[in-house]
Amino acid sequence: MATSVRTYEVRTYGCQMNVHDSERLSGLLEDAGYVPVADGVVPDVVVFNTCAVRENADNKLYGNLSHLVPVKADHPGMQIAVGGCLAQKDQGEIVRKAPWVDVVFGTHNIGSLPVLLERARALDEAQVEILESLETFPSTLPSKRDSAFSAWVSISVGCNNTCTFCIVPALRGTEKDRRPGDILAEVEALVAEGVLEVTLLGQNVNAYGVEFGDRSAFADLLRSCGGITGLERVRFTSPHPRDFTDDVIAAMAETPNVMPQLHMPLQSGSDPVLQRMKRSYRQERYLGIINRVRAAMPDAAITTDIIVGFPGETDEDFEQTMHVVREARFASAFTFQYSKRPGTPAAEMPDQVPKKVVQERYDRLIELVNDIAWEENRRLEGRVLEVLVSEGEGRKDERTHRLSGRAPDNRLVHVAVDDTVGIPRPGDFVVAEVTYAAPHHLVADRVVSIRRTRAGDAGDAQRSPDLASAGDATPGVLLGMPAVRA
Repeated sequence: MATSVRTYEVRTYGCQMNVHDSERLSGLLEDAGYVPVADGVVPDVVVFNTCAVRENADNKLYGNLSHLVPVKADHPGMQIAVGGCLAQKDQGEIVRKAPWVDVVFGTHNIGSLPVLLERARALDEAQVEILESLETFPSTLPSKRDSAFSAWVSISVGCNNTCTFCIVPALRGTEKDRRPGDILAEVEALVAEGVLEVTLLGQNVNAYGVEFGDRSAFADLLRSCGGITGLERVRFTSPHPRDFTDDVIAAMAETPNVMPQLHMPLQSGSDPVLQRMKRSYRQERYLGIINRVRAAMPDAAITTDIIVGFPGETDEDFEQTMHVVREARFASAFTFQYSKRPGTPAAEMPDQVPKKVVQERYDRLIELVNDIAWEENRRLEGRVLEVLVSEGEGRKDERTHRLSGRAPDNRLVHVAVDDTVGIPRPGDFVVAEVTYAAPHHLVADRVVSIRRTRAGDAGDAQRSPDLASAGDATPGVLLGMPAVRA
């Protein structure tokens, strides 16, 4: 007797690397015959792709697992799998704390998930498989992407740094680099499917090439992406200031499809704190990189990560961070209050900063970051930008319907829908004038033109099989006035 098709749901926590891994997990499950669960229906398999970096990651995972106990009791045959960084860290501890979990797998063997699920069903017992080194490079596995026009491409995994606040190297391993030919072949295949934008991923993306001894490999890779016909936007994340070299700045500035955007973690502006963090650069070097990027790309948007309250941080240390924020004028910043991570050297350091002090500093930092971001956004009022429309609707009011998208520098833009020009789809480009700036987004209500793309057609085909396939599209069809690049 034939068995019914089993459904799945993947819940993702953490960084872009986890998002990329979840696309692979979904692809693997669909290759194995599973289908995505419908809204409002209990899935046969729930996969948690976890993060060990975020605060209270353990509590959040076990809280979510506890919520599934009665659900699983009411749905015989339901399975729960836990993967990602927290699974790599806790390993067998997960099934001890949550014995209703069926499968635990690590960061190095995501390709094993379908087999582990079947084995757990056949043997009626939990399966825990944690490898200590990479089994298969994630990007070689099947993928189920949510976007028809944008894709992640992993160029390396792991990290050779030893930052005292970070547990990632212990969970993802030392850096492993893909060969440039394999990366470019994947990008070309994605573009053939209609993808317009790729983001190159690595824990320390600009250290790419260290494994095969080529210090110029990352800059060369960016330039090679510039030669791929149909690839309109290239981004990357996240670089480390220690490895950020002038050849990368030149490659960014001289390669038209590499976007004028840089996310470069600062963590602290204080040299003594950076030394305790083992960040291997100092304030002067960081600001020097910012200045050289701005000299080569005056309109580049620079974003960062900042930790407040690292052990031993004094008032003067914090003021140095505020100084760098004022000098760098970040378009935005991901800000974090330091919290202990078991297994990291920083967790055992003396002079932990009191919570009240950390909160006061954090509030001041947020206010400064937001003020500068708003000032920088207001400089763009009246500018004409080319926006790649993304999934989902943007902000609405009583008079205007808007769609959301990203400018070349990755700023979020809410674009008006103008029926006289045409209706853009996710994956199409809209050229529009910025009419209002807020701290975290721009509004562009004066639409100049729309450029329909193969990616937009591919998205239509995903949403409705009756619509024309991506192969029927004509690249660069314009509605309205000729497109203008920002």
